[in-house]
Amino acid sequence: MNDIDYLLTLQPFSLKASDKAHIFDDIMNSLSQFHYNHCSAYKQICDVLENNMPLIPVRLFKQYKLRSIKDDDILKVMTSSGTSSQQVSEIYLDKYTAGLQTKVLASILSNLNDGKRLPMLIIDTKSVLKNRQMFSARGAGIIGFSMFGKDITYALDDNMELDVSQVQLFFDKYQDQDIFIFGFTYMIWEYFYKYLIKHDIKLNKNNGFILHGGGWKKMMDQAVDNITFKSSLQEVTGLSSIHNYYGMIEQTGSIFIECEHNRLHTSIYSDINILNYNDFSINGIGQEGLIQLQSVIPKSYPGHNLLSEDRGVLLGIDDCPCGRLGKTFLVNGRIQNAEIRGCSDTFEKH
Repeated sequence: MNDIDYLLTLQPFSLKASDKAHIFDDIMNSLSQFHYNHCSAYKQICDVLENNMPLIPVRLFKQYKLRSIKDDDILKVMTSSGTSSQQVSEIYLDKYTAGLQTKVLASILSNLNDGKRLPMLIIDTKSVLKNRQMFSARGAGIIGFSMFGKDITYALDDNMELDVSQVQLFFDKYQDQDIFIFGFTYMIWEYFYKYLIKHDIKLNKNNGFILHGGGWKKMMDQAVDNITFKSSLQEVTGLSSIHNYYGMIEQTGSIFIECEHNRLHTSIYSDINILNYNDFSINGIGQEGLIQLQSVIPKSYPGHNLLSEDRGVLLGIDDCPCGRLGKTFLVNGRIQNAEIRGCSDTFEKH
């Protein structure tokens, strides 16, 4: 059994940081050596920087085709969201990496739903899976999370209007059962919450959870923070279990789930560091800096050690009141002048 297979036998938040470190570091070093041997661009970066595990800025995936597999081994290419004037990241997946993404995502999500497939309401339109212009991070998110739902219902029609009768039927049908609601943060707010509040509709559900992520720039433009979002959604749905998640297409599967104490958690499959803006040294607890993201998943492309364009703060290590082990942190937004890359920031209604 290799180290990754061993991690998959454990609960996703079950290792103290010190116990996780030696396993995680071994996997990271192995990935770095693999990519050095199989990706010429990564090898060049390592050689120029004289570093065997360099930080790869996420925007490099927009500028270069970084992959460590042959053409015949490409299963699919994932693309980040972007407008027609923006470059998009291209992430190359083989069968192994795509399968590992699914296994890790299932392990992390099972911590919220006890591994059960729940009736699922997606706050989006089904056409997002057909339109190649929209299908990227947004479509990938829907496909990825929908594997853990059943009787999947889409809340929006093809015109991005809330199908309120369909939504009410879903809530009525599963009034006495746990449900799973998924969507991108801005879209839940703009096309779900605003409609319900405008028409004075309350769905009165008290069992189940909402999982959402991305789109925070537009939310902050409307002066809606995470706490306001939670309380507002609870008002119209009745659901109190509402969890934000943080992740990106460049490390699909390695999502960071927010617990009931509003902290984002690293799992045993991922890690973060908060880096000083000036010299990239590692900051301590409470000091804001750039978020470095590490993941055991990327085998088909060198995405295991990334420098994001996001600002964050480390909150603690192995000390969250929720009982989950590992590092906890907050995301404070993008660095100034960084390109906008959010999953749902790219949709504009016409």
